[in-house]
Amino acid sequence: MDKILLYIDEDSMDEDFVQALRSRSVDVLTVADVGMLYRSDEEQMDWARQNGRVIFSFNTRDFYRLHTTLIEQGLSHPGIILAPQQRYGIGDLMRGVLKLINTKSPEEMQGQLEFLSHWIS
Repeated sequence: MDKILLYIDEDSMDEDFVQALRSRSVDVLTVADVGMLYRSDEEQMDWARQNGRVIFSFNTRDFYRLHTTLIEQGLSHPGIILAPQQRYGIGDLMRGVLKLINTKSPEEMQGQLEFLSHWIS
């Protein structure tokens, strides 16, 4: 099964979290890695769509809105994973993200919005 490719937005770009993901061989890029710092959420979504990467963000309100707008327009996206900011420690974030990406394929994430809380046990 192909693995989900992650794209970490600016709100969620905790260096320890990103390094922990990479140490588990997760294919993850941040907005800083690809020169997208300070870009709008719409631009981040466009980049993720063009590059087949699932966005991970703490910005639940704006990315939920973007997801809804795209679906209403008949458009899709590679997927969005949302987690409330400051609710989880790195250990919980890691458990949830690893469980999700080891369970779902990129095809299963297509056009989907997942709340990380459903994957943290």
